[in-house]
Amino acid sequence: MSQSKIWPLPTVRFAQLSEVEEKRPVALLTSDAAWEQVSSALSLPLVVQAEPTDDDRELMTYLSDNLPSQVQAVYVVGTGVPVSAGKLVAQANNIPLVLVPTALDSDAIFEAHVAFMSGGLIDRIEGVPAHEVIIDWEIIKAAPQHERAAAIVDVLAIVTALLDWRYGEKKGRNSADQRFSAWAAGIAAGLASQAIKSAKAIGEGQVEALRTLVNLLMISVQLAHQLGHDRHQEGTEHYFAFSLRNQGVKSISHAEAVAPGMLIASALHGQDPGALRDALNNAGIRLDQVRAADVRLAINDLPSLCTTNNLPYSIAHDLDPFSEEVTQALDRAGYQTDAGDTGGWEPVSPPPSGDATGDTSEGAATAPQSAQESSSQSQATTPNQPSGQANSLPPNVASSEGSQAGTINPDQNQ
Repeated sequence: MSQSKIWPLPTVRFAQLSEVEEKRPVALLTSDAAWEQVSSALSLPLVVQAEPTDDDRELMTYLSDNLPSQVQAVYVVGTGVPVSAGKLVAQANNIPLVLVPTALDSDAIFEAHVAFMSGGLIDRIEGVPAHEVIIDWEIIKAAPQHERAAAIVDVLAIVTALLDWRYGEKKGRNSADQRFSAWAAGIAAGLASQAIKSAKAIGEGQVEALRTLVNLLMISVQLAHQLGHDRHQEGTEHYFAFSLRNQGVKSISHAEAVAPGMLIASALHGQDPGALRDALNNAGIRLDQVRAADVRLAINDLPSLCTTNNLPYSIAHDLDPFSEEVTQALDRAGYQTDAGDTGGWEPVSPPPSGDATGDTSEGAATAPQSAQESSSQSQATTPNQPSGQANSLPPNVASSEGSQAGTINPDQNQ
């Protein structure tokens, strides 16, 4: 299948927010904390603003449909849900989107799409990339360490995503338009290797290292745009994060959900997760935010989630959640779930895959709350006037150091 379009990356401007001059009437999407942090430095001709707090597609559609006609640009200040909302509102109204992140929390600021999770179903909407991303290093450096450069998770995820991509190829389950590409894998492996080398400096908030992280993120996202898919950067580790969300785990960040999935996926592939764990720790990523019981329930549901959503093939599709192999992988990843770890709750075996699929689909058919009801989750207002550092990828992922990026041979034994 040929691509009909290759998306560009946003323009990235490195500047102090006090230097930003915006004359277009603006709609602002933000959070109370983010706007409080930057409002004294960023002067915008605001018409309306909203603070969405949940990935509620119905609410975002409501905001899109009711944007005042005089608005000529959408600004997003902050991270997370407002970024998703901004993409949809800007796309629906065919106006530019400008992102002002308060932390480098994920690669979403450079991507065109938005993904929602509802009733066990993942709804991926292809939108448009932001017109511009404005990065003020003083704002980024002021973020808490565990948030400041959490996007490194999306680069380190390349390690396990490449293992899954090769796994799908060896099983003959990759679709025709997502066949394993050695040149793309080589580029991606080089990005992950550099992220591991830079993790400590990134975690310390060194601007040069943070700039490197921005470059790595942009190259990885552009590679996905070129390929027409993101097999090189998303696999079991991201599927695990979706499964956590499907279990109702919403209080942790994207990075704090993906990082455990990365360690688990590495162990499932027979790798030693130690190098990844060290890199995550060096970068300041918190690995202890997920409850043991939620890890077990997410693992239990993972094969069904993958099948129900027809996700690109990975090792997660072939899991037997209650097998000794999975138990040992969880142990190596540091997320063993025995009775003591789960607070005395005993996980129940999942139903047969057919029943699980049916239940998930049925749950997804439940009508969402109306936009009027959802609006309680957002305030829409008219503003007032005034262990040691690792330096290489695990075996079978990266080649030795040198000028050539690591490559992966799909026929190589794991």
